Amino acid sequence: MDQANQLILIGAGLVAVSILASVFAARSGTPLLLVFLVLGMLAGEDGPGGIIFNDTQTAYLIGSTALGIILFDGGMRTKRDSVRVVLWPGLVLSTLGVVITAAVVAAFSVWLFNFNWLEGFLLGAIIGSTDAAAVFFMLNARGLALKRRVGAVLELESGSNDPMAIFLTIILLEALVAGKTSLDWTVFRDLTSQFGIGAAGGIAGGALMVWLLNRLDLATSLYPLLASALALLTFAVTTALGGSGFLAIYIAGLVLGNRQVQSAQNILRMHDGMAWLAQISMFLILGLLVTPSELPPIAGVSILIAVVLIFVARPLAVLVCLLPFRFPWREQTYIGWIGLRGAVPIILGIFPLLAGLDNAKLFFNIAFFVVLLSLLVQGWTVAGAARLLQLEVPPDSAPVHRFDLDIRGHWDFELLRYDLTENSPVLRHDLSRLPLPEQTSIAAVVRNDRLESHKQLQTLKPGDHVYVIASAKHVSPLNRLFIAPDSPDRLEEHRFFGDLVLDGDANLKDVVEFYGLELSTDSAADITLAGYLHGIFHKRPVVGDRIRLGRVELVVREMNDNKISRIGLKFRRSEQTS
Repeated sequence: MDQANQLILIGAGLVAVSILASVFAARSGTPLLLVFLVLGMLAGEDGPGGIIFNDTQTAYLIGSTALGIILFDGGMRTKRDSVRVVLWPGLVLSTLGVVITAAVVAAFSVWLFNFNWLEGFLLGAIIGSTDAAAVFFMLNARGLALKRRVGAVLELESGSNDPMAIFLTIILLEALVAGKTSLDWTVFRDLTSQFGIGAAGGIAGGALMVWLLNRLDLATSLYPLLASALALLTFAVTTALGGSGFLAIYIAGLVLGNRQVQSAQNILRMHDGMAWLAQISMFLILGLLVTPSELPPIAGVSILIAVVLIFVARPLAVLVCLLPFRFPWREQTYIGWIGLRGAVPIILGIFPLLAGLDNAKLFFNIAFFVVLLSLLVQGWTVAGAARLLQLEVPPDSAPVHRFDLDIRGHWDFELLRYDLTENSPVLRHDLSRLPLPEQTSIAAVVRNDRLESHKQLQTLKPGDHVYVIASAKHVSPLNRLFIAPDSPDRLEEHRFFGDLVLDGDANLKDVVEFYGLELSTDSAADITLAGYLHGIFHKRPVVGDRIRLGRVELVVREMNDNKISRIGLKFRRSEQTS
């Protein structure tokens, strides 16, 4: 009993301290995943905590389960429209990109350590994938709104490249344990099997979740639990069938997150907390597993490998993989830089330990050191690099709370809560003439702790809490109506998009002639403004894309069903008058 109580005390204490440390991390700009990792090391055998933990089996079990939960949560939050924009670039990066990264690291490690090529490729495979947990978290934690094409590539790649890294690691380990010095054609057969079964398992698992969640009448709190159980079941069954469980659970989340499902907001809300707990647990356990005193002797070679990975292997892989898709150089540079490593390389570093491979401890310690440096160097520059390369866009606003109404057959209806401030745009309107979208209604207004009928109010006031019933598809226009913009000056709407708004269906020739743009009217004949921009941006435009035409810039302001619906016209500073 005493031992059980001590385990509860230690576990709860570490999680609580990690959560409290997040406040410090947010204020100082420290990558929070780094904080979790360092806390685990401090609690370990070389730190003040003095906890001796060397159970690699338990660490692997906890790490794999946590990673599955994080991938499932990431899949649910990755929207179909974003995937469509970057599907092929993301898939090429998550497969060929891992192979190129591993090959470059292999070539360097063969020279550095006198490894054979299989050992070199094993080290490259272990540290070859970007980490979904690190990427999803760093982008969200900084409140960073990237151009959708960039953010979607990073999220899709980091969510889907783990299976490739895991596959390579296992294949190479099996070959080394068997005493082989090279790989044969069966690698391609196994790769096809892993990815084919993984994709099929994920689609089937996601479809099963949607079907069950929409047909069962459960207590509200049970829907998220059922989704979690089915996600992990999808992971386990797919793995047992010889497929990639990590790919399956990510695709299952993708399917679930892009379908209308009962209690959808409750599922997302609970899994947000579960993903946080998974990240904390995973990094704490991995921090406990490492022995810091073993790191200094390999610090020099680990730094060299990290430098090659960050400044050579990753940029080269991105350049080769994105070359056919004609990404702008700023976007390629950022994607090449934000190749964050997280828990996955450390978990993969456990594999050689479990297999009893020679140099297994060296692989694990190098992987840990590389992750540490990646979080320090790249994690700290996520926001700064985006700002430097001009890839930020004004962030989307969101209601204070969203509640599912769970009306069977109409699961997209929600109750939204908005807290009004002095600058809320809605204050400029008469309440009876609010430009509300169709099938939208104000349910109640709470003013000075009293529930008021909106029908008896003429206007809304700062401090009011407004509850609105609306379809999920109308949340964005409602946000613009009820929420005051809260962006840095550089991202203020008029400064970013310009003061004038043009319709995407406007005739390009008319726009060119009216504003005196530097564009031949012959090339502008019989084409819309949106059609012209779609061609300029290779049929993959996103909000924030811009092009200069003489004294003005045209900025993609709004997209609807992957088509440009509104364009901002921004006069260059030299042309503006004060």
